[in-house]
Amino acid sequence: MLMEKKIYFIGGKGGVGKSTTSAAMALLLSQKGKKVLLVSTDPAHNSGDLFHKDLSGGKIQSVAENLDVLEIDSEQESRKYINGVKGNLKGLVKATMLDEVNRQIDMAASSPGAEEAALFDRITSLILEEISHYDTIVFDTAPTGHTIRLLTLPELMGVWMDGLLERRKKTNENYAQWMNDGEIAEDPIYEKLNERKNRFMRVREILLDNSQTEYVFVLNAERLPILETGKAIDTLHKHGLHVNSIVVNKVIPEDADGRFMELRRTNERVYLEEIQQKFTHQRQLFLPLLEHDISSLDALEQIAGILGKQVAAFIK
Repeated sequence: MLMEKKIYFIGGKGGVGKSTTSAAMALLLSQKGKKVLLVSTDPAHNSGDLFHKDLSGGKIQSVAENLDVLEIDSEQESRKYINGVKGNLKGLVKATMLDEVNRQIDMAASSPGAEEAALFDRITSLILEEISHYDTIVFDTAPTGHTIRLLTLPELMGVWMDGLLERRKKTNENYAQWMNDGEIAEDPIYEKLNERKNRFMRVREILLDNSQTEYVFVLNAERLPILETGKAIDTLHKHGLHVNSIVVNKVIPEDADGRFMELRRTNERVYLEEIQQKFTHQRQLFLPLLEHDISSLDALEQIAGILGKQVAAFIK
């Protein structure tokens, strides 16, 4: 059932209404009595604006009954991640090598994918540790490409860490043979790598478990969002991550009048039909275009109410 999951990832093209949908989903879950954490991983955070609260600083804050919000600063997380790696290696390498090791780590920090790795490390901690304090965590993710890279990281990093561990193991075995005693000494670096690999394996199991994790894509009834959503769903499916729900946002209400709106509605109907035919394996939820901005808690509660009725219709 849609409302009974532990983890939700809300994704989609930029500008389609992911943050509003994520906030409305989190609010709806909290109104049903669940203790909810809404996490924004999008660098262009909107959660604080929606709840009229300053969420800077990377701290979890309460915004409503049963609802807490966290905005993750990816640059800050990247710095913490790198400092954490340096801290783990301190004492494990010779003092004479430490400066060079730290220099290599700083160079790696600026490489492509480093920020996503740091961000996913924080997400891993939230899923494995913070989940014990909450019934549900809702992740409001960055635009589609970033989301795909983020969600496929556990698989890619698992393969990469297997290679590192295998090379480290062979080095230790060769060293033991060279010392002629055959005994492989304890290797704290190997242990640390193995520990991280196990964390990635645990979180990957949760991400692949449809009974715990729900992937929801938000789109508008327009050509480019439909194309991008279709490609994203196919890509995630290849990695074992199945998107079971989509939210079609900003659908023009039938009572919207005027020639301009009628022309827009005629154009929209073509794309709504395409959505219904293209995403037959996904639960389809529809949210209307409102006559006002979603800029207050009352407006957000209105969206949450509409979303709740849509979900209830599927349960029946």
